Amino acid sequence: MNAKQGELRVLMFPWLAHGHVFPFLELAKGLTKKHFHVYLCSTSINLDSVKNSLNNNDIPIELVELPLPSLPDLPPHYHTTKNIPPHLMPTLMKAFQMSALAFSDIIADLKPDLLIYDGFQPWAARAAAAQGIPPIFFSTSGSTSLAFFHHHHTHKSWDTFPSDTIRLKEHEKRAMIAAGESIKVKNVDDGDFIFGIFKLSCEIVLIKSYRALEGKYMDYLSSLCERKLIPTGPLIAHGDDEGVDDRDLEMMRWLGEREEGSTLYISFGSENYVSKEQMEEIAKGLEVSGVNFIWVARSPAGGDGGASVPEGRREKGVVVRGWAPQAAILRHRSVGGFMTHCGWSSVTESVYYGVPVVAVPFKADQPVNARLAVEAGIGVEVERGEDGGFDGDGVARAINEVFVEGREGFRRRVGELREKMKVEEEEAMDEVVKELSRIINKGRQQYTKD
Repeated sequence: MNAKQGELRVLMFPWLAHGHVFPFLELAKGLTKKHFHVYLCSTSINLDSVKNSLNNNDIPIELVELPLPSLPDLPPHYHTTKNIPPHLMPTLMKAFQMSALAFSDIIADLKPDLLIYDGFQPWAARAAAAQGIPPIFFSTSGSTSLAFFHHHHTHKSWDTFPSDTIRLKEHEKRAMIAAGESIKVKNVDDGDFIFGIFKLSCEIVLIKSYRALEGKYMDYLSSLCERKLIPTGPLIAHGDDEGVDDRDLEMMRWLGEREEGSTLYISFGSENYVSKEQMEEIAKGLEVSGVNFIWVARSPAGGDGGASVPEGRREKGVVVRGWAPQAAILRHRSVGGFMTHCGWSSVTESVYYGVPVVAVPFKADQPVNARLAVEAGIGVEVERGEDGGFDGDGVARAINEVFVEGREGFRRRVGELREKMKVEEEEAMDEVVKELSRIINKGRQQYTKD
């Protein structure tokens, strides 16, 4: 596949997580419809997932393999964050950083007009700038979490963020500090990591967001990072029901027999694993609340597979091991709530399909996203103790609030946000194309870092 003469050529380089790769892929699809030629660079195992997603459709996206060095503890099937044992994450980050020279060679070979890079590789932005190619940062996280953490970085305080509802609990602060120190030790570009990444971006920052939910936080983040933020819209993947197996079809038939809005969908993403004790408390909450449920249960490689998940009576619940057609489930009339870890993509999908949130955040930006959902009136967070633990009664109360006490209010508010999001979705890509074309057409002038 070769770029046609006159096409604008963009190299896209996401971090190695599916939650990053697939928003990049959706953005790539949008750009190809606007006469861009897109190269998408990742590891072989991630590109295999991309190929499966594209499903042989004639979409002009050229896949470019990033060769990671061979490390004894990191075989090729772990060249992705999906299903990787947590203790190997630092090794994956090390291998990723060791690929910097190979990525610089990829840039030199392809000679793209623009690089769109992710937040974990400042070295990629500098490699592009050194070759006269403008780098643009694309954040797959929301504006609220980025503004919150940038505020902490700038003002050295968690508690002076200009919103009383967006706050971290003490155990979350401790976890965030520990995670940040761990990353810094292992990051070879410490001075540019996370917040310096904005300054490496040429004039603008692309962000997977929409103003209806995050407008005020988008404006605050823009003032902090001194870059114009260009929202891409929600970047929801469509057509993910294709290729479902008999088990999925049986599950969808089961769902079709439930009453409208009566079923809770439970999924904590592909990189969050619930302990046996937490599973038992969620199971207690389901038993007390009495709602129908579909529970997607995952465990890390070598785990016990979530043996304590209740298999449930057929009339009340379905437990799914592994993958489930999330979009098809969320848009089904029988689904009335989504119990989620509140990764940004999950919050976005919940609004997109008009489903209120039962929030159970675990780490990183998830607590901030959960509080944003509560602030927006589209969800409830499960109560936690000082140590971060929760019990079945708290789970049941949160479910009851979404399904019974506040049912109509939650569904109305999430429906209103959904309509606004759809309007922004139609307009966002045109603005992205306009800005990228403007930067490219300024020519290969030398990029100067602030």
